Amino acid sequence: MPGERALDQGPAVLLPDALGPGRTVTGLVGLITPVSVMGGSMACADELPDGLVIADHARRVLVFNRAASRLTGIPARAAIGADVRELLALHDTDGRCWWSCANPYRGLSIRSRHPEMSLYLADGTELLVTVSYVRAPRASGLDPALPGDPARTGGGQVQRLVIMLRGAQQRARLERTRADLVSTVAHELRSPLTSVKGFTATLLAKWGRFTDDQKRVMLETVNADADRVTRLITELLDVSRIESGRMEIHRQLVSVPERAEKIVAGRVAAGDPADRYRLMAADRLPETWLDADKVDQILANLIENAVRHGAGTVTVVVEPLETAGARAVRPGGEGVAVSVRDEGDGVAPELVARIFRQFWRAKRRGGAGLGLYIVKGLVEAHGGTITVQRAPEGGAEFRFTMPAGNPVG
Repeated sequence: MPGERALDQGPAVLLPDALGPGRTVTGLVGLITPVSVMGGSMACADELPDGLVIADHARRVLVFNRAASRLTGIPARAAIGADVRELLALHDTDGRCWWSCANPYRGLSIRSRHPEMSLYLADGTELLVTVSYVRAPRASGLDPALPGDPARTGGGQVQRLVIMLRGAQQRARLERTRADLVSTVAHELRSPLTSVKGFTATLLAKWGRFTDDQKRVMLETVNADADRVTRLITELLDVSRIESGRMEIHRQLVSVPERAEKIVAGRVAAGDPADRYRLMAADRLPETWLDADKVDQILANLIENAVRHGAGTVTVVVEPLETAGARAVRPGGEGVAVSVRDEGDGVAPELVARIFRQFWRAKRRGGAGLGLYIVKGLVEAHGGTITVQRAPEGGAEFRFTMPAGNPVG
Protein backbone atom coordinates (compact mmCIF):
# COMPACT_ATOMS: atom_id res chain seq x y z
CA MET A 1 0.00 0.00 0.00
CA PRO A 2 1.34 3.49 -0.81
CA GLY A 3 2.64 5.22 2.28
CA GLU A 4 2.72 2.02 4.36
CA ARG A 5 5.94 0.79 5.94
CA ALA A 6 7.40 -2.36 4.44
CA LEU A 7 6.12 -5.52 6.12
CA ASP A 8 8.48 -8.00 7.63
CA GLN A 9 8.11 -11.23 5.70
CA GLY A 10 9.41 -13.44 8.48
CA PRO A 11 7.33 -16.36 9.75
CA ALA A 12 4.71 -16.00 12.42
CA VAL A 13 5.06 -16.82 16.09
CA LEU A 14 2.53 -19.26 17.48
CA LEU A 15 0.75 -17.69 20.42
CA PRO A 16 -0.13 -20.70 22.59
CA ASP A 17 3.49 -21.82 22.83
CA ALA A 18 4.91 -18.31 22.99
CA LEU A 19 2.78 -17.47 26.00
CA GLY A 20 3.95 -20.31 28.22
CA PRO A 21 5.16 -19.21 31.68
CA GLY A 22 8.90 -18.90 31.94
CA ARG A 23 9.46 -19.22 28.20
CA THR A 24 12.89 -17.91 27.21
CA VAL A 25 13.93 -16.50 23.88
CA THR A 26 16.28 -19.46 23.31
CA GLY A 27 13.43 -21.88 23.81
CA LEU A 28 11.22 -19.81 21.54
CA VAL A 29 13.51 -19.93 18.52
CA GLY A 30 12.46 -23.44 17.60
CA LEU A 31 8.83 -22.39 17.63
CA ILE A 32 9.25 -19.62 15.04
CA THR A 33 8.20 -21.66 12.04
CA PRO A 34 5.91 -20.95 9.09
CA VAL A 35 2.32 -21.91 9.81
CA SER A 36 -0.41 -22.76 7.32
CA VAL A 37 -3.59 -20.70 7.59
CA MET A 38 -5.48 -23.94 7.98
CA GLY A 39 -3.28 -25.17 10.81
CA GLY A 40 -6.14 -26.26 13.06
CA SER A 41 -7.28 -23.98 15.85
CA MET A 42 -3.83 -22.66 16.74
CA ALA A 43 -3.82 -18.88 16.55
CA CYS A 44 -1.24 -17.18 14.36
CA ALA A 45 0.00 -13.79 15.45
CA ASP A 46 0.49 -12.55 11.91
CA GLU A 47 -3.21 -12.99 11.16
CA LEU A 48 -4.25 -10.47 13.82
CA PRO A 49 -5.38 -7.12 12.36
CA ASP A 50 -3.76 -5.14 15.19
CA GLY A 51 -0.17 -5.02 16.26
CA LEU A 52 0.71 -7.50 19.01
CA VAL A 53 3.83 -7.27 21.18
CA ILE A 54 4.39 -9.66 24.09
CA ALA A 55 7.31 -9.27 26.50
CA ASP A 56 8.32 -11.69 29.24
CA HIS A 57 9.20 -11.02 32.88
CA ALA A 58 12.72 -9.94 31.87
CA ARG A 59 11.32 -7.33 29.41
CA ARG A 60 12.43 -9.36 26.39
CA VAL A 61 10.13 -9.42 23.39
CA LEU A 62 8.64 -12.85 22.71
CA VAL A 63 6.05 -11.98 20.06
CA PHE A 64 6.14 -9.19 17.48
CA ASN A 65 3.61 -9.78 14.72
CA ARG A 66 3.49 -8.46 11.17
CA ALA A 67 0.98 -5.69 12.00
CA ALA A 68 3.33 -4.41 14.70
CA SER A 69 6.12 -4.34 12.12
CA ARG A 70 3.94 -2.36 9.74
CA LEU A 71 2.95 0.17 12.39
CA THR A 72 6.43 0.69 13.86
CA GLY A 73 8.69 -0.02 10.88
CA ILE A 74 10.69 -2.52 12.96
CA PRO A 75 11.30 -5.99 11.41
CA ALA A 76 10.02 -8.83 13.55
CA ARG A 77 13.33 -10.71 13.44
CA ALA A 78 15.11 -7.69 14.87
CA ALA A 79 12.47 -7.26 17.58
CA ILE A 80 12.49 -10.77 19.02
CA GLY A 81 14.68 -10.82 22.12
CA ALA A 82 15.08 -7.05 22.34
CA ASP A 83 14.27 -5.01 25.45
CA VAL A 84 10.66 -3.88 24.97
CA ARG A 85 11.36 -0.49 26.59
CA GLU A 86 14.08 0.29 24.05
CA LEU A 87 12.19 -1.23 21.16
CA LEU A 88 9.00 0.75 21.86
CA ALA A 89 10.24 4.04 23.29
CA LEU A 90 6.71 5.27 23.95
CA HIS A 91 6.01 8.79 25.20
CA ASP A 92 2.89 10.91 25.67
CA THR A 93 1.90 14.22 24.13
CA ASP A 94 4.00 16.10 26.71
CA GLY A 95 7.12 14.09 25.84
CA ARG A 96 7.12 12.08 29.09
CA CYS A 97 8.37 8.50 28.85
CA TRP A 98 5.45 6.13 29.35
CA TRP A 99 7.66 3.38 30.77
CA SER A 100 8.94 5.70 33.52
CA CYS A 101 5.49 7.05 34.36
CA ALA A 102 3.57 3.75 34.29
CA ASN A 103 6.43 1.57 35.61
CA PRO A 104 4.60 -1.59 34.46
CA TYR A 105 7.12 -4.11 35.84
CA ARG A 106 7.68 -2.61 39.30
CA GLY A 107 4.47 -0.64 39.74
CA LEU A 108 1.26 -1.44 41.59
CA SER A 109 0.86 -5.21 41.67
CA ILE A 110 -2.95 -5.18 41.39
CA ARG A 111 -3.07 -3.49 37.98
CA SER A 112 -4.46 -5.72 35.24
CA ARG A 113 -4.52 -3.42 32.21
CA HIS A 114 -4.20 0.09 30.84
CA PRO A 115 -7.11 1.28 28.66
CA GLU A 116 -6.42 2.48 25.15
CA MET A 117 -4.29 5.61 25.10
CA SER A 118 -2.58 7.72 22.48
CA LEU A 119 1.22 7.38 22.63
CA TYR A 120 4.07 8.27 20.28
CA LEU A 121 7.18 6.49 19.05
CA ALA A 122 10.55 8.22 18.94
CA ASP A 123 9.96 9.26 15.30
CA GLY A 124 6.63 10.91 16.18
CA THR A 125 4.35 8.13 14.91
CA GLU A 126 1.10 8.17 16.87
CA LEU A 127 -0.24 4.81 18.04
CA LEU A 128 -3.28 3.76 20.03
CA VAL A 129 -1.87 1.48 22.71
CA THR A 130 -3.60 -0.96 25.07
CA VAL A 131 -1.56 -2.83 27.69
CA SER A 132 -2.57 -5.95 29.65
CA TYR A 133 -0.72 -7.74 32.44
CA VAL A 134 -0.32 -11.47 32.95
CA ARG A 135 0.72 -11.91 36.57
CA ALA A 136 1.86 -14.80 38.70
CA PRO A 137 -0.84 -16.17 41.04
CA ARG A 138 -0.80 -14.14 44.23
CA ALA A 139 -0.72 -17.27 46.36
CA SER A 140 2.46 -18.50 44.75
CA GLY A 141 4.74 -16.10 46.61
CA LEU A 142 7.74 -14.27 45.22
CA ASP A 143 9.62 -15.91 42.37
CA PRO A 144 13.31 -15.00 42.83
CA ALA A 145 13.77 -15.16 39.05
CA LEU A 146 11.34 -12.27 38.55
CA PRO A 147 12.42 -8.63 38.94
CA GLY A 148 10.83 -6.72 41.76
CA ASP A 149 11.14 -5.68 45.34
CA PRO A 150 12.42 -8.67 47.43
CA ALA A 151 10.23 -7.47 50.29
CA ARG A 152 7.10 -8.23 48.26
CA THR A 153 6.09 -11.78 49.06
CA GLY A 154 2.46 -11.74 48.02
CA GLY A 155 2.93 -12.79 44.38
CA GLY A 156 1.36 -10.89 41.51
CA GLN A 157 4.65 -10.25 39.71
CA VAL A 158 4.46 -9.57 35.98
CA GLN A 159 5.08 -12.68 33.93
CA ARG A 160 4.14 -11.21 30.56
CA LEU A 161 3.23 -7.81 29.25
CA VAL A 162 0.77 -7.86 26.33
CA ILE A 163 0.75 -4.70 24.21
CA MET A 164 -1.79 -4.10 21.43
CA LEU A 165 -1.02 -1.43 18.83
CA ARG A 166 -3.41 0.31 16.44
CA GLY A 167 -2.80 3.05 13.93
CA ALA A 168 -4.32 6.43 14.77
CA GLN A 169 -5.25 7.27 11.16
CA GLN A 170 -8.57 5.43 11.28
CA ARG A 171 -9.64 7.25 14.44
CA ALA A 172 -8.58 10.58 12.91
CA ARG A 173 -10.72 9.85 9.84
CA LEU A 174 -13.64 8.93 12.08
CA GLU A 175 -13.26 12.16 14.03
CA ARG A 176 -13.18 14.16 10.80
CA THR A 177 -16.33 12.40 9.63
CA ARG A 178 -18.07 13.23 12.89
CA ALA A 179 -16.95 16.83 12.63
CA ASP A 180 -18.31 16.99 9.08
CA LEU A 181 -21.59 15.51 10.30
CA VAL A 182 -21.94 18.08 13.08
CA SER A 183 -21.03 20.93 10.74
CA THR A 184 -23.41 19.80 8.00
CA VAL A 185 -26.33 19.16 10.35
CA ALA A 186 -25.80 22.49 12.12
CA HIS A 187 -25.75 24.33 8.80
CA GLU A 188 -28.82 22.54 7.45
CA LEU A 189 -30.80 23.09 10.66
CA ARG A 190 -29.83 26.70 11.23
CA SER A 191 -31.48 28.14 8.12
CA PRO A 192 -35.00 26.66 8.54
CA LEU A 193 -35.01 27.10 12.31
CA THR A 194 -34.01 30.75 11.92
CA SER A 195 -36.90 31.21 9.51
CA VAL A 196 -39.36 29.45 11.85
CA LYS A 197 -38.21 31.48 14.83
CA GLY A 198 -38.31 34.76 12.92
CA PHE A 199 -41.79 34.32 11.45
CA THR A 200 -43.38 32.99 14.64
CA ALA A 201 -41.85 35.80 16.74
CA THR A 202 -43.07 38.38 14.23
CA LEU A 203 -46.58 36.95 14.15
CA LEU A 204 -46.81 36.80 17.93
CA ALA A 205 -45.56 40.36 18.37
CA LYS A 206 -47.48 42.02 15.52
CA TRP A 207 -50.40 39.74 14.73
CA GLY A 208 -52.88 42.54 14.24
CA ARG A 209 -50.72 44.44 11.74
CA PHE A 210 -50.78 41.76 9.07
CA THR A 211 -53.50 40.88 6.60
CA ASP A 212 -54.82 37.35 6.33
CA ASP A 213 -52.86 36.81 3.11
CA GLN A 214 -49.63 37.90 4.76
CA LYS A 215 -50.28 35.61 7.72
CA ARG A 216 -50.95 32.72 5.36
CA VAL A 217 -47.65 33.26 3.51
CA MET A 218 -45.72 33.36 6.79
CA LEU A 219 -47.42 30.22 8.13
CA GLU A 220 -46.83 28.37 4.84
CA THR A 221 -43.15 29.26 5.06
CA VAL A 222 -42.99 28.02 8.65
CA ASN A 223 -44.71 24.79 7.62
CA ALA A 224 -42.29 24.24 4.72
CA ASP A 225 -39.25 24.87 6.92
CA ALA A 226 -40.59 22.53 9.59
CA ASP A 227 -40.97 19.84 6.88
CA ARG A 228 -37.36 20.49 5.86
CA VAL A 229 -36.14 19.95 9.42
CA THR A 230 -38.24 16.79 9.74
CA ARG A 231 -36.84 15.47 6.46
CA LEU A 232 -33.25 16.06 7.59
CA ILE A 233 -33.83 14.28 10.90
CA THR A 234 -35.42 11.35 9.05
CA GLU A 235 -32.40 11.15 6.75
CA LEU A 236 -30.02 11.12 9.71
CA LEU A 237 -32.00 8.31 11.36
CA ASP A 238 -31.86 6.34 8.10
CA VAL A 239 -28.09 6.85 7.92
CA SER A 240 -27.76 5.60 11.50
CA ARG A 241 -29.80 2.47 10.74
CA ILE A 242 -27.83 1.76 7.57
CA GLU A 243 -24.45 2.11 9.27
CA SER A 244 -25.46 -0.03 12.25
CA GLY A 245 -27.12 -2.70 10.09
CA ARG A 246 -30.49 -2.17 11.82
CA MET A 247 -32.46 -1.33 8.69
CA GLU A 248 -35.64 -3.45 8.79
CA ILE A 249 -37.35 -4.59 5.59
CA HIS A 250 -41.09 -5.34 5.83
CA ARG A 251 -41.88 -7.20 2.64
CA GLN A 252 -45.17 -7.16 0.82
CA LEU A 253 -46.27 -7.62 -2.76
CA VAL A 254 -45.24 -4.41 -4.53
CA SER A 255 -45.77 -3.27 -8.11
CA VAL A 256 -42.77 -1.09 -8.87
CA PRO A 257 -44.42 0.61 -11.90
CA GLU A 258 -47.41 1.58 -9.77
CA ARG A 259 -45.12 3.03 -7.08
CA ALA A 260 -43.25 5.03 -9.72
CA GLU A 261 -46.53 6.29 -11.19
CA LYS A 262 -47.65 7.39 -7.73
CA ILE A 263 -44.43 9.38 -7.17
CA VAL A 264 -44.74 11.08 -10.57
CA ALA A 265 -48.42 11.89 -9.98
CA GLY A 266 -47.53 13.53 -6.68
CA ARG A 267 -44.92 15.74 -8.33
CA VAL A 268 -47.33 16.74 -11.11
CA ALA A 269 -49.98 17.60 -8.51
CA ALA A 270 -47.38 19.78 -6.78
CA GLY A 271 -46.92 21.83 -9.94
CA ASP A 272 -44.43 20.00 -12.18
CA PRO A 273 -45.43 19.78 -15.88
CA ALA A 274 -46.81 16.35 -16.78
CA ASP A 275 -44.73 16.14 -19.95
CA ARG A 276 -41.54 16.33 -17.86
CA TYR A 277 -41.95 12.64 -16.93
CA ARG A 278 -42.19 9.42 -18.88
CA LEU A 279 -42.81 5.93 -17.45
CA MET A 280 -41.93 2.78 -19.40
CA ALA A 281 -42.76 -0.63 -17.91
CA ALA A 282 -42.40 -4.09 -19.45
CA ASP A 283 -45.57 -6.14 -19.96
CA ARG A 284 -44.48 -9.12 -17.89
CA LEU A 285 -42.75 -8.40 -14.64
CA PRO A 286 -42.09 -10.96 -11.88
CA GLU A 287 -43.87 -10.62 -8.57
CA THR A 288 -41.68 -8.59 -6.24
CA TRP A 289 -41.92 -8.75 -2.45
CA LEU A 290 -40.37 -5.51 -1.26
CA ASP A 291 -40.80 -2.83 1.37
CA ALA A 292 -43.29 -0.43 -0.24
CA ASP A 293 -42.29 2.61 1.83
CA LYS A 294 -38.60 2.13 1.08
CA VAL A 295 -39.27 1.60 -2.64
CA ASP A 296 -41.16 4.92 -2.61
CA GLN A 297 -38.20 6.54 -0.86
CA ILE A 298 -35.74 5.17 -3.42
CA LEU A 299 -37.82 6.28 -6.40
CA ALA A 300 -38.61 9.69 -4.91
CA ASN A 301 -34.92 10.39 -4.23
CA LEU A 302 -33.78 9.32 -7.69
CA ILE A 303 -36.53 11.27 -9.47
CA GLU A 304 -35.87 14.34 -7.32
CA ASN A 305 -32.16 14.02 -8.11
CA ALA A 306 -32.89 13.81 -11.87
CA VAL A 307 -35.14 16.88 -11.73
CA ARG A 308 -32.76 18.96 -9.62
CA HIS A 309 -29.46 18.11 -11.32
CA GLY A 310 -30.58 16.96 -14.76
CA ALA A 311 -32.55 18.46 -17.61
CA GLY A 312 -35.17 17.52 -20.17
CA THR A 313 -37.49 14.56 -19.75
CA VAL A 314 -37.07 12.27 -16.75
CA THR A 315 -37.66 8.67 -17.84
CA VAL A 316 -38.33 5.77 -15.49
CA VAL A 317 -37.86 2.30 -17.05
CA VAL A 318 -38.93 -0.89 -15.26
CA GLU A 319 -38.04 -4.26 -16.80
CA PRO A 320 -37.19 -7.81 -15.74
CA LEU A 321 -33.59 -8.56 -14.90
CA GLU A 322 -33.28 -11.00 -17.79
CA THR A 323 -34.60 -8.48 -20.32
CA ALA A 324 -32.28 -5.83 -18.96
CA GLY A 325 -29.31 -8.12 -19.46
CA ALA A 326 -28.50 -7.94 -15.78
CA ARG A 327 -27.12 -10.76 -13.73
CA ALA A 328 -29.64 -11.93 -11.15
CA VAL A 329 -28.91 -10.88 -7.60
CA ARG A 330 -28.88 -14.53 -6.65
CA PRO A 331 -28.11 -17.35 -9.10
CA GLY A 332 -31.35 -18.38 -10.72
CA GLY A 333 -33.25 -15.57 -8.97
CA GLU A 334 -35.76 -13.24 -10.52
CA GLY A 335 -36.20 -9.55 -10.05
CA VAL A 336 -36.60 -6.18 -11.70
CA ALA A 337 -34.22 -3.53 -12.98
CA VAL A 338 -35.28 0.11 -12.63
CA SER A 339 -33.56 2.93 -14.50
CA VAL A 340 -34.10 6.64 -13.82
CA ARG A 341 -32.73 8.76 -16.68
CA ASP A 342 -32.48 12.44 -17.48
CA GLU A 343 -31.20 14.44 -20.43
CA GLY A 344 -28.75 16.71 -18.65
CA ASP A 345 -24.96 16.79 -18.60
CA GLY A 346 -24.62 13.43 -16.86
CA VAL A 347 -22.11 12.46 -14.20
CA ALA A 348 -18.42 12.99 -14.88
CA PRO A 349 -16.44 9.69 -14.76
CA GLU A 350 -14.19 10.97 -11.97
CA LEU A 351 -17.24 11.57 -9.74
CA VAL A 352 -18.79 8.13 -10.10
CA ALA A 353 -16.76 6.65 -7.23
CA ARG A 354 -17.90 9.42 -4.85
CA ILE A 355 -21.50 9.97 -5.78
CA PHE A 356 -22.95 7.49 -3.24
CA ARG A 357 -20.86 8.77 -0.31
CA GLN A 358 -22.24 10.69 2.65
CA PHE A 359 -22.45 14.47 2.30
CA TRP A 360 -21.50 14.41 -1.39
CA ARG A 361 -23.22 17.20 -3.28
CA ALA A 362 -22.90 18.24 -6.92
CA LYS A 363 -21.59 21.81 -6.97
CA ARG A 364 -22.89 22.25 -3.37
CA ARG A 365 -26.41 22.65 -4.72
CA GLY A 366 -29.00 22.09 -1.99
CA GLY A 367 -29.70 19.21 0.36
CA ALA A 368 -27.50 17.60 2.98
CA GLY A 369 -25.81 15.23 0.54
CA LEU A 370 -27.37 12.13 2.13
CA GLY A 371 -30.04 11.19 -0.44
CA LEU A 372 -27.99 8.95 -2.74
CA TYR A 373 -26.14 7.38 0.20
CA ILE A 374 -29.50 6.42 1.71
CA VAL A 375 -30.76 5.14 -1.66
CA LYS A 376 -27.74 2.84 -1.94
CA GLY A 377 -28.27 1.57 1.62
CA LEU A 378 -31.98 0.87 1.02
CA VAL A 379 -31.30 -0.95 -2.26
CA GLU A 380 -28.59 -3.10 -0.67
CA ALA A 381 -30.84 -3.83 2.33
CA HIS A 382 -33.20 -5.50 -0.18
CA GLY A 383 -30.31 -7.51 -1.65
CA GLY A 384 -30.02 -5.35 -4.77
CA THR A 385 -27.36 -3.19 -6.41
CA ILE A 386 -27.26 0.34 -7.80
CA THR A 387 -24.99 1.94 -10.41
CA VAL A 388 -24.73 5.22 -12.29
CA GLN A 389 -23.79 5.55 -15.94
CA ARG A 390 -24.44 7.62 -19.02
CA ALA A 391 -28.03 7.50 -20.26
CA PRO A 392 -28.86 6.82 -23.95
CA GLU A 393 -30.12 10.41 -24.24
CA GLY A 394 -26.82 11.73 -22.89
CA GLY A 395 -27.72 12.47 -19.27
CA ALA A 396 -27.27 10.43 -16.13
CA GLU A 397 -28.86 7.01 -15.61
CA PHE A 398 -29.23 5.64 -12.11
CA ARG A 399 -30.03 1.95 -12.39
CA PHE A 400 -30.88 -0.33 -9.50
CA THR A 401 -31.88 -3.97 -9.33
CA MET A 402 -34.24 -5.61 -6.87
CA PRO A 403 -34.61 -9.35 -6.28
CA ALA A 404 -38.14 -10.72 -6.41
CA GLY A 405 -37.89 -11.74 -2.76
CA ASN A 406 -40.51 -13.72 -0.89
CA PRO A 407 -43.12 -12.99 1.79
CA VAL A 408 -40.87 -14.10 4.63
CA GLY A 409 -37.46 -13.11 3.21
